[in-house]
Amino acid sequence: MTLKIHNVTAKISSAISLVDIEVEVEAGSVTVVIGPNGAGKTSLLRAICSDLPFSEGVITLNDKVISQWDAQSKATLLAILPQRSSLEFPFTVEEVVTMGRIPHSTSNSQNRDIVNKALALVDCNHLIARSFINLSGGEKQRVQLARVAAQVWDAVDAGDRCLILDEPTASLDLAHQEMVVRMFEFFAAQGVAILVVLHDLNLAAKCASQILVLKDGRSAALGKPETVLTEEMLKDVFSISAKVISNPVNGKPMVVT
Repeated sequence: MTLKIHNVTAKISSAISLVDIEVEVEAGSVTVVIGPNGAGKTSLLRAICSDLPFSEGVITLNDKVISQWDAQSKATLLAILPQRSSLEFPFTVEEVVTMGRIPHSTSNSQNRDIVNKALALVDCNHLIARSFINLSGGEKQRVQLARVAAQVWDAVDAGDRCLILDEPTASLDLAHQEMVVRMFEFFAAQGVAILVVLHDLNLAAKCASQILVLKDGRSAALGKPETVLTEEMLKDVFSISAKVISNPVNGKPMVVT
């Protein structure tokens, strides 16, 4: 077991943002979190990152309470890409992606090799010498994806690795959204556990091993895409009337509005 969220309840000020959340993110799987705005998706990721204290429950990484990991060891296992990553210094793309290697004790030559491979994974090799602050929004997002990819690129003795991403496809075009799906497949094949927040339900259906649906801070559904993405759930959680059909390309559920 890589990441386990067990009966977690959390508050922001006096308002409850998460209630009794239970989900396990296993090595080699992709767990997608969906839900309307304000449902608690980012709050869940903040709780995992220890940015949001929770009043009940426990979160473990490789069977160890996440708060008990020392910062460096945890950073070799757990890479997090928040919804917004601000970086205003004129670092080159290579320098930004190399930041993902800071927790590791690997050599400079090993780090350069990993950085090049991570950039290739997100179609950014041609940007390696560019200034990060001069990139477009989509290019910046892909470079940040390369940074977290570099952070968990290789296996470590401390345990299974985990990748957490909050809306990683928000500023990407269709081709690069597909690139992110391939990135998930690449890391899942290596045994990395992936937890990702997505708004695109059809993209979620395509890449998820399981989907967690949040509504008002509570779990409204959890399971395989075929069991979770139903017309009844869409009406109850998202307040939309939509059809769910079989995708003719991959056989996954497809939401048609």
